[in-house]
Amino acid sequence: MEVKQGGLGILMGPNGSGKTTLINVISGFYNPDCGKIVFDGSEISNFPPYRVYQSGLVRTFQIPAPFMKLTVLENLLVAAGQSPGEAFLKAPFTRTWIDYEKRSSEKAFRLLKLLNLDSHWDTPALKLSGGQLKLLEIGRALISNPKMVLMDEPLSGLNPTLAHEIFSHIASLRRDLGCTFLVVEHRLEIALQFVDYAYVMARGKLISEGNIPDVLNDPKVIEAYLGD
Repeated sequence: MEVKQGGLGILMGPNGSGKTTLINVISGFYNPDCGKIVFDGSEISNFPPYRVYQSGLVRTFQIPAPFMKLTVLENLLVAAGQSPGEAFLKAPFTRTWIDYEKRSSEKAFRLLKLLNLDSHWDTPALKLSGGQLKLLEIGRALISNPKMVLMDEPLSGLNPTLAHEIFSHIASLRRDLGCTFLVVEHRLEIALQFVDYAYVMARGKLISEGNIPDVLNDPKVIEAYLGD
């Protein structure tokens, strides 16, 4: 399976087909039994999650888990990377880290504006709606300037209006930031309006991939997933 750089792809398949397991293997939460994972020209098989993250490959989770007592802005800054001000020897010397903190805050505010969360920058995460928590989860993934984002069911639990808004934001972020997205999603009636490439899994194997019309008309996909 090869994901195209700069694309917005969807990983589809029936429950139990292995989609989330694949995401967990790629992102370092599970170790592969065989084969290898290559990202940006380098093999990352068996990398722990933090090293996968450092390589520029990040992920979101089906159930967002921000720091609930921190504000929206603070949640982004925590995920922005290690500040020089956190170093024991540099912390007392403001001039060694103040510029970094300023740049990180400016970047966070730009991202919050893209996500329509800028008016909630000082709101504790525990006061956000379900849709806003999903957007915050996306923001925390993007604050580190990743090359690729894996998303596990970003529309789960959202009403249709919010679900359209979330995917619209994902599509806009792909264009504005030049980031590659691979999304696991069951709500095809919404997701297929935005994605440009599809992969389909069944029983732990990739059974089809390609442009949306070709995949939806693939007899193997119809038999394994879509039905009559």
